[in-house]
Amino acid sequence: MKTLLGVPIAALLLTVALADAAQARCCGAASYKHIGCAEPAALGCAKQQCYTVMKTCRKVVYDQQSYTCYKKCYETVYDTKTVECCKTVPETHWRECTQNVCKPVYTTNYRTCTYTICKPVWETKTKDVCYTVCRPVWETKTRDVCYTVCKPVYQTHTKQVCYTVCKPVYTTKTRDVCYTICKPVWETKTREVCYTICKPVWETKTRDVCYTVCRPVYQTHSKQICYTVCRPVYQTHVKTYTVNVCKPVYDTTMKEVHQTICKPIYSTKVVDVCTGHWETHVETIPGKVVTKCIREPGTWEWDCSCCRCVYKPGCCRQVQVQCPPRTCCHKTWVSEVKQQTITCVRYERECVVKQVPCTSVRYVSHPVERTCTYTTCQMVPEQKVRNVTYTTCQMVPETINKVVTYRVCHMVPETVQKVIPYRVCHMVPETVHRTLTYTCCTMVPEQRVKNVTYTTCCMVPETVHKTLTYRCAHMVPEQVHKTLTYRVCHMVPQCVTRQVPYTTCQMVPTTIVKRIPYTVCKQVHYTKTIQIPRCIEKCVPYTVTRCVPRCVCEQVPVTVCCPAPSCCAPCPTCTTPVK
Repeated sequence: MKTLLGVPIAALLLTVALADAAQARCCGAASYKHIGCAEPAALGCAKQQCYTVMKTCRKVVYDQQSYTCYKKCYETVYDTKTVECCKTVPETHWRECTQNVCKPVYTTNYRTCTYTICKPVWETKTKDVCYTVCRPVWETKTRDVCYTVCKPVYQTHTKQVCYTVCKPVYTTKTRDVCYTICKPVWETKTREVCYTICKPVWETKTRDVCYTVCRPVYQTHSKQICYTVCRPVYQTHVKTYTVNVCKPVYDTTMKEVHQTICKPIYSTKVVDVCTGHWETHVETIPGKVVTKCIREPGTWEWDCSCCRCVYKPGCCRQVQVQCPPRTCCHKTWVSEVKQQTITCVRYERECVVKQVPCTSVRYVSHPVERTCTYTTCQMVPEQKVRNVTYTTCQMVPETINKVVTYRVCHMVPETVQKVIPYRVCHMVPETVHRTLTYTCCTMVPEQRVKNVTYTTCCMVPETVHKTLTYRCAHMVPEQVHKTLTYRVCHMVPQCVTRQVPYTTCQMVPTTIVKRIPYTVCKQVHYTKTIQIPRCIEKCVPYTVTRCVPRCVCEQVPVTVCCPAPSCCAPCPTCTTPVK
């Protein structure tokens, strides 16, 4: 940072020195009119003359320069190391505890229970049912029907018919036809066409081009840079520490354990089970008596106005008709009590004593000395010097003259004549004679006679007698007797005796052994992998940009005024020599 701050200060001092040198060229004056004179001359004795001269000025330009530096960084790296550790693990143990409790003893007893039930008793009965049905009685009848029909009678007749036909007669004839046609005659002619075109004329010219270019001039410099780095110094140390280690000691003893088991006892008993079955009963119900409308047979009668037979329907009458009977089925549940043998199981508790091995553990601690090796890192600063080489670039102006050749195009008009041929068509009339042959058709009338046969039809009325047979139904009421069977259910009370089981509970004092858990802490050794940090020196490159001062010379126009020679007497101050 100190080096970067010193560069702008040096550039500022260089600019001030260049400005002082520029003022010293004119002895500190602004123009050349005071050179050689201690005081300015009077305006009436000298005449000022001004002209422009080119003055060279130096200008400081800062160029940005990038260079790569390296700095030391320390990176932490972890090494894997395996160490032994000790941790406390809880372990559950059991101990026996004797306790007095009341044990429930269940006893099953039976008691006689008498209750009344209603038992259904079914009774079958019959009854006579008298109802009226209408039975149809069919009767066959006949009647004579007389009607008139028209019978067609066909007759065949023949007659002569005269008619006229036209017969074509063809005749061939010829005639002369005279007509005029136009025949095309082509004639070729020429004509002159005059038009103006612009013809390009190219001219080559040259010109001088003067331009200024800046040519770079490179200079190489070197300087020394001092920087500080930190060098790591590693030291190895040994440390001794004491660790208490717990060693387990196991003891095995036998102890009695009282255990209660349940022993099954099987027994058989007879119970009443209520069952039953469904019975299906079929019952026939006679149909309903309905009123129907019946139409009697109609007749065919001759209608003179329409000249055809017309059907006339018979009259309508109402009769009583019984519908067919229907069958109805219904189910009846018949209950029934049966005896069934079942198996019962009851469990009795029994106390059993067992010998169970019991292992107890105790821990004995003793000290153990261990050695641990560890490394420490210390950063020691160290001064270093290196040479840095840098290049400066200075742009030097240079004037170049170049001759450029270019072409100029001029369009010169020119008149051109061209002969164009063309064709002209004239239509010349021409008379043509031609003989045409044609056919003429003449229609000649001719009388002809032909026989035509035709048939006539006459309708002859004829009377027809016909006997019609038809059936009539008469509904005759009839009394019908029917015996119906039905069942009646009577509920008969009945006393039933039943053995009802019930359970009694009696609390019996008993001594039991109960296992109580307790926790014991145990030291367990295990291996653990840890990460040990250490520092590694690493050089990291980085880019630094700095401003490098560079002097550039420029030509600046300056107006200079000086006295012109005159004929008047010299100024006394000018005749005095400069001391």
